Amino acid sequence: MISFDTTRFGRLDVAGDKIIYFPNGLIGFPDVKRYVLMDYKDTLLKWLQAVDAKDVAFIVAPTYEFFPDYSVRIDNQTGDLLEIKNEEDVIILTILRVEGKDVTANLQGPLVINSINKKGIQVVNEDSRFSCRTPLRSLSASESE
Repeated sequence: MISFDTTRFGRLDVAGDKIIYFPNGLIGFPDVKRYVLMDYKDTLLKWLQAVDAKDVAFIVAPTYEFFPDYSVRIDNQTGDLLEIKNEEDVIILTILRVEGKDVTANLQGPLVINSINKKGIQVVNEDSRFSCRTPLRSLSASESE
């Protein structure tokens, strides 16, 4: 069990096997390498909370649930780094940004996670069809709180 403090959720106790390790960190946070996924209410959304930086947390969502036509190429180097053996073990998440009632998804910087060994990487999707601020939908005032 790992215990750590967060600014949003207070003190958390998480089983060690729930920690997702990003060897390269995330874009803008290269030194923050350990995160945990937590449910966000009763939705598909999750919180990706940093273990070693109490004020770093992102709202994330399973990309294909909201963007079924989305695609990202996982090259051999990424597959090797994450030790991917089966395509079914790969989880693709997108970081969401909430500004007032507007919610956008970063489809240029998806998170690729091996669900078996809990290793992840943020890749850069070069496909020009996808933006780092792709509109998701508008939230009502009660949902955005």
